[in-house]
Amino acid sequence: MPKKTEDIFNFSETSDACIKCGKCIPVCTIHQINPDETTSPRGFIDLLGAYEKGDLELNKNTKNIFESCFLCTNCVDVCPNSLPTDMVIEEVRADIAKKFGIAWFKRIAFYLLEHRKVMDVVMKFGFMFKTCAFKADEEQGGLLARFRMPMVKKSRLIPSMMKTSFLNTYPENIPAAKQEEKPLRVAIFIGCLANYNYGGIGDALVEILKELNIDIFIPKEQLCCGAPAYFTGAEDSVERMTKANIEYFERFMDECDAMLIPEATCSAMVKHDWQVFFKNHDMPQWEARAKAVAKKIHMATEWLDNHTKLQQILKDKGQKFDEVVTYHDPCHARKVQGIYQEPRNLLATSYTMVEMSDPNRCCGFGGVTMQTEKFHFAEAAGKPKAAMIEETKATYVSAECSACRVQLSQALNHAAVKTVFKNPLELIAKALKS
Repeated sequence: MPKKTEDIFNFSETSDACIKCGKCIPVCTIHQINPDETTSPRGFIDLLGAYEKGDLELNKNTKNIFESCFLCTNCVDVCPNSLPTDMVIEEVRADIAKKFGIAWFKRIAFYLLEHRKVMDVVMKFGFMFKTCAFKADEEQGGLLARFRMPMVKKSRLIPSMMKTSFLNTYPENIPAAKQEEKPLRVAIFIGCLANYNYGGIGDALVEILKELNIDIFIPKEQLCCGAPAYFTGAEDSVERMTKANIEYFERFMDECDAMLIPEATCSAMVKHDWQVFFKNHDMPQWEARAKAVAKKIHMATEWLDNHTKLQQILKDKGQKFDEVVTYHDPCHARKVQGIYQEPRNLLATSYTMVEMSDPNRCCGFGGVTMQTEKFHFAEAAGKPKAAMIEETKATYVSAECSACRVQLSQALNHAAVKTVFKNPLELIAKALKS
């Protein structure tokens, strides 16, 4: 990993280590849809090296280039030197934010993610008045705009809104039904999209944990993991939310066997990127605290498959369906955390699994900027994934990531593909129902 020099991330060390082999180019998500050497991994790191040496000005053109990366980590996955291209781009985006500021709608979004009670009120009003501006799409369970709005095309499918968030639906403690022996105790970190938009994810995880006779703890003061702000360069928001979460988690983590996160992006952020953020910003004490917290953090299906008898329970008493499921590997699951087999293991006990031609290809979500100012890139990246899913003739496409859900639901809707997106936990909970 490149070193920090005082307060400046050492981009040139990464640039100098690049051997220009080109292995990154065929797998690069932005290069697949915008084949320009400038917006390729080796192009990015060459420019970053020049920027640090003072040979490249940070202007609107370079801002546009550095904001065109999807941060999918495909390049890191194949790089013979394991160069952290995604990490250096995340760092330069912080410089971009300082120089150019952050768009007003992003500032509002990050404020809401940081202030849970305000977000609760805003989302409740959104639920009450959503039919005024949107109509429901029954196939993918999202909303379509009735008229053109800023950043929202009429054909754009966006996540629906819940009347009551997951955190406000359940009590903080849900004891195991049987107390003959001391049950496991598990905390749930829900993720913002599952909390406010995709309620079936949290409901399914609670149902599964009840079936396993596990004590459930739902920490009500949890904030956003900080990923949207982190990938945008909003360092102040990331630092405040991350520190607040760590201090809160430390109060109860010793009493829990694990904290489950049913989201690839959130679990990668908490397990991996929190430590990277503090390391890169020379905060060793906070890095150590983030590392200690991370020991009990698990993506939900990974923990359920490796630490419980869920797979056996599904085989013995779960329902079996003729419905076909194809699984999409979220970038933050397979590449960042090495998780890809566990959700397949659990799903295969109840459904027919059919792999798409490239389950590892990035869906093209890419973060807040990609979903707003650069949505044309996200649309282009989603089209081949929708085609791959259609080829499988699957009833469901599944991925343990609500960001992927937003992107793939839009791509499927736009391509008129009937396959429906479901989180693996929702499909597993369905199989457990008698």
